[in-house]
Amino acid sequence: MKKYIAEILLVLFAAAVFASFTFFKKNNKSTLQPSEKVQPEIVPNYAWGICIDSLIIDSLVVKRNQNLSDILMKRGISAYTIDRLVKNSKNIFDVRRIRSGNDYYLLSPDTAGVPLYMVYEESLRDYCVFHLTDSLYTTRGQKNVDTTTCRLSGIIETSLWNSFSDRGVNPVLAIRLSDIYAWTIDFFGIQKGDRYKVIYDELYVEDRFAGFGKIHAAVFENMGVSVNAYYFASGGQSGYFDSEGNSLRKAFLKAPLNFSRISSRYSRSRMHPILKYRRPHLGVDYAAPKGTPVYSIGDGVVVKKAYQKRGGGYYLTIKHNSVYTSQYMHLNGYARGMAPGVRVTQGQLIGYVGKTGLATGPHLDFRIYKNGSPVDPLRVKAPPVEPVSEENMAAFVQLRDSLGIRLEAIPFENLVLAEE
Repeated sequence: MKKYIAEILLVLFAAAVFASFTFFKKNNKSTLQPSEKVQPEIVPNYAWGICIDSLIIDSLVVKRNQNLSDILMKRGISAYTIDRLVKNSKNIFDVRRIRSGNDYYLLSPDTAGVPLYMVYEESLRDYCVFHLTDSLYTTRGQKNVDTTTCRLSGIIETSLWNSFSDRGVNPVLAIRLSDIYAWTIDFFGIQKGDRYKVIYDELYVEDRFAGFGKIHAAVFENMGVSVNAYYFASGGQSGYFDSEGNSLRKAFLKAPLNFSRISSRYSRSRMHPILKYRRPHLGVDYAAPKGTPVYSIGDGVVVKKAYQKRGGGYYLTIKHNSVYTSQYMHLNGYARGMAPGVRVTQGQLIGYVGKTGLATGPHLDFRIYKNGSPVDPLRVKAPPVEPVSEENMAAFVQLRDSLGIRLEAIPFENLVLAEE
């Protein structure tokens, strides 16, 4: 009998446990059943700093002779609103700088609506946003720029320019490279068989080429002589240096003579003291006594020695490199040995102050040409000439060795651009 009662109790206990488990499972479905799928978070879509999810965007190009008023008035913006916008924006962007051929965008709430914004792209990277509602204002912005480090090498057949363009490389890079070596290599005298290697950056905005960034390192072999260039910036120093840490640039003398005063400055319209009408004066006149020594402002080669009866009188022209040329006019005479083809050094005597040609008194008319065009001699900034300082030398050597290994790995052949 006792055994029978025990079996009944055991069955009742099992039934109670099963009922409890069923109740617990029924009332806890959220924890025991697979969770429902989580909906992905909706991320707003932004362009030019504007949420564009609910906007219609018209992509357009500024037409010839088209201005801000022409663009906006055709889309229902009043002349009064445009005038307020221009006044509010004058310290941010001069609307007269809107150029034909540049892209612009009108952002509207619907196809027939008045635009809420106009975006004008100054370049691939830079843009302006005209806010056409409420307080009417303008903001500027920049798109993200992606940088790709590239390698390039080549063997010259005709010129550096052609060596780049023949392989589809923008020749602007050739100009950048020649500027680095302007003080050490005469790029008008490079020969067939000269070679080069370059490590540099290309810039991209939205997968579109936006120009060249930094040239990190290069080696140029001219007539069998190799010159390495490394860009280094640290501790207040920046520029291109050779393998020993010496600057690849040389400074000009501040002035080609000891002078009493500047009697006339560089001008695009100066009243000529003899001719009595205005014409450009593309140099600086240094007033000094007749016979005052005149010195070359830098190393170079004499390329011209002549006389202009109705102009500069006796004058001398010195080519310093493929970028800079200097000219010395109204001389009384030349230093011994001056002739075309003669090489001179910085500070070398080349002539004497006079008043030959059209001149009212003794003075030196001194001129500087950059890439063949006259520039104001007083505004030519002397390039850095100091070598890498002792305290920066360890950092320079580390950079030089790292870039040197990468340059060595580039073969001297007509290598098409290859990403690092």
